[in-house]
Amino acid sequence: MMSEEQVLRKWRLILGGNENDGTGFQLTGLDEKMDDALEALYDSDRKGGLGASSPNVARWLGDIRTFFPNTVVQVMQKDALNRLNLTQMLFEKEMLENIEPDVHMVATLMTLSRVIPDKTKDTARAVVRKVVDELMRKLSQPTQQAIVGSLSRSTRNLRPKHNEINWAETIRRNLKHYQPSYKTIIPETKVGYGRKRSSLKDVILCLDQSGSMGASVVYSGIFGSVLASIPAVKTKMIVFDTAVADLTEELQDPVELLFGVQLGGGTDINAALTYCQQIVTRPDDTVMVLVTDLYEGGDQSGMRKRATELVAAGVQLIVLLALNDEGAPSYDHGNAQFLSNLGVPVFACTPDKFPDMMAAALSKQDVAQWAAKENLVLRK
Repeated sequence: MMSEEQVLRKWRLILGGNENDGTGFQLTGLDEKMDDALEALYDSDRKGGLGASSPNVARWLGDIRTFFPNTVVQVMQKDALNRLNLTQMLFEKEMLENIEPDVHMVATLMTLSRVIPDKTKDTARAVVRKVVDELMRKLSQPTQQAIVGSLSRSTRNLRPKHNEINWAETIRRNLKHYQPSYKTIIPETKVGYGRKRSSLKDVILCLDQSGSMGASVVYSGIFGSVLASIPAVKTKMIVFDTAVADLTEELQDPVELLFGVQLGGGTDINAALTYCQQIVTRPDDTVMVLVTDLYEGGDQSGMRKRATELVAAGVQLIVLLALNDEGAPSYDHGNAQFLSNLGVPVFACTPDKFPDMMAAALSKQDVAQWAAKENLVLRK
């Protein structure tokens, strides 16, 4: 149980110390510096604030990293950008080096990627790389396991070419042939992914890059890169605002892919679906994941027609209204209802659920039923 002094200290920090806080508690030492950092950001009547000068902002970034845990630092950095419009935080090398990177910071850098000065671009890429590497470590293994497992029922080729070998399954099947003296396994039986393992399934990730979709685009880019590393899946990455860009060639480097995205601008879902319709070659073996809040700025009737045609052709279309940890998003309920009536699953998905969702789709399970079981279905 906290002492009375600890309780007063806590409330003094929360209330901000003006004459109406009622605590009468005097802060000293590190507590006073912590209060100054909070006051600079959150008190509308602050005396000095962060100011426009780089040293003030850089000092503040260092202070909050000293006083608060990383999760709180990330929230305060985001609030500083939103409340104080401190975009200069992202234009100075020294400041970027002091930032605690997270998905939202990456989304902000993507938004500003076209105007970041040359002297800062390498540091900005390093910030993005740190977040990407962390997410890849966290998400790669569960995604690969779920996807490969979902395709395990596919016809196996027991006479595969070298580049068709499923090494994980081959090793498992030949563990009994382990040779202790050579410290190796003799692969008497080789298992392949099938005659053309690189084309068992086609996946098209189609991402809305309007400003509201920032975190979703970051996660989608990571998952796209992971999917592209799985030989049994052929993955394409399409991004759109009022124009459509095919970033499939960038899937090998998720940092380059994310810097190829330009967050902001309008939304033309019809144009994106029209392009995707043109690159579908095997509709019955294609899973298309459209990540968008469904606010159509282009031809809504055309968008609905394209979606109807894709579903009728046999494409397994899934709409993710968001792919992040932020809960239910704002979205166009009318378009969501229309797509649901077509039999298209429409829901928001958290990153930890995405691997299982893709596994369900690739094994032709009922994804709407899976989403309902996972409590991911949004009520309209």
